[in-house]
Amino acid sequence: MARYRGPKSKIARKFRDPIFGPDKALERKNYPPGMHGPNRRRMKQSEYSIQLMEKQKAKYTYGILERQFSNLFKEASRRKGITGETLLILCESRLDNTVFRMGISPTRDGARQLVGHRHITVNGGIVNIPSYQLKPGDKVEVREKSKSLESITISVASNTVKNYPWLEFDMNSLAGSFITPPTRDQIPENIREQLIVELYSK
Repeated sequence: MARYRGPKSKIARKFRDPIFGPDKALERKNYPPGMHGPNRRRMKQSEYSIQLMEKQKAKYTYGILERQFSNLFKEASRRKGITGETLLILCESRLDNTVFRMGISPTRDGARQLVGHRHITVNGGIVNIPSYQLKPGDKVEVREKSKSLESITISVASNTVKNYPWLEFDMNSLAGSFITPPTRDQIPENIREQLIVELYSK
């Protein structure tokens, strides 16, 4: 199960955005990493550099590696609608992201691990593929034997309830539903998807 394993605070500082969640290092040092810190003179970014940064930001945010992300873009390009918006909708429709959004895990990395370790079911059957694309009406649930896992109970208990219009979740039964794919205005991530489309269109 390939995923990014490097320093997260450094990446968050690079984008000046807490893409992995609240980050004290970013709060203390709200400038890009490097030996010269905030005093370093930085050259004006090229158009290509800005587009590449936005793609990298999206990849790190959703925990997707290059090949997977490229395949998602190809799939988004084949579908009807605005390609950039469709790309983000496909990212949001992944099983690991949905487990994270439901609050079963406090991070996408943790959600990916729960899925990979067979703690999550979809429509009653175990699914251990984090990139599994959910369809409208799919029921996502914590496996019965896994409902007492400390990491899950702590996450759900401490989860500040966020209402995502495209999801339903019952904290008592640890079960929810993927009602419908979200619209772009419902997705809270600070990503300029049009720049990603422009990059792949070169």
